[in-house]
Amino acid sequence: MEKILSVKNLTKKFKRVVVNNISFDVERGNVYGLLGPNGSGKSTTFGMLLSTINPTSGEWYWFGKKGTDPESLKKIGAIIEQPNFYPYLSAETNLKIVAEIKGTPKERIDEVLQTVGLFERKKDTFKTFSLGMKQRLAIASALLNNPEVLILDEPTNGLDPEGIIQIRDIINSIAKQGITIIIASHLLDEIEKICSHVIVLKEGNAIYSGSVDEMTSNKGYFELKADNNTLLLSALEELQWFSSVKQDGEIIKAHINDDVSVSASGLNQKLMEKGIFLSHLNKKKQSLETQFLELVKNTNNHA
Repeated sequence: MEKILSVKNLTKKFKRVVVNNISFDVERGNVYGLLGPNGSGKSTTFGMLLSTINPTSGEWYWFGKKGTDPESLKKIGAIIEQPNFYPYLSAETNLKIVAEIKGTPKERIDEVLQTVGLFERKKDTFKTFSLGMKQRLAIASALLNNPEVLILDEPTNGLDPEGIIQIRDIINSIAKQGITIIIASHLLDEIEKICSHVIVLKEGNAIYSGSVDEMTSNKGYFELKADNNTLLLSALEELQWFSSVKQDGEIIKAHINDDVSVSASGLNQKLMEKGIFLSHLNKKKQSLETQFLELVKNTNNHA
């Protein structure tokens, strides 16, 4: 896969270290999440990558070229701060002004308004828009220059559940067009539903970088139930496939060892050989939230 962005040992110190020696790559056509609580260095990282903040050390490459030159910026659409639109002008007129500033054709205005679901409201003034609609207009403005990469800093901040779903659907439809997207968020649920890859930041340190599937697939677990749960418990422990086997009400949860690969049908077959017939069997992945909390806990333990 082609690398669109490569970050190497990026560091920023103000009075304290805000971004600490982080490295990651972004490959074309994927949706990346920069995940971490507020104050973990997400916005500062974006600021450096867009050359609005000078790094203390480290380097990055956009499209194979070092740093962020004007040519690279033309290929990037970004929303880093609350966009400044004119409240008494229509959505369409506001986008005409943005197009003028960016030097991009005004013919794309209707197209980007369609993409964000605001075409029917293009003649309405900005001040009549809800917070979610304002955010969608900001995404439309970032798409005007037909970017190869879209950078969004906390795109669902302050939105109600309906607004969050609308933004999520828009991001998914933009991703289907082949645009690479990088989203900063502190919402695990948002990252899990939208992103293919995640970089987890904690206090300026990148504590994980990789695919969301890899992060959540390595520690799945089974939910099981049999007529005789006592027999089932001892059979599961005998197998030595699981790091823990615990009963929770009528359901037994068996967490799979990291180095074991086992399917639901494989486990069912093994238990049937032992004369145990299951009335319930469900294989589940741990959520990104569980993985995130474990990651943070582990880095605390090593600190």
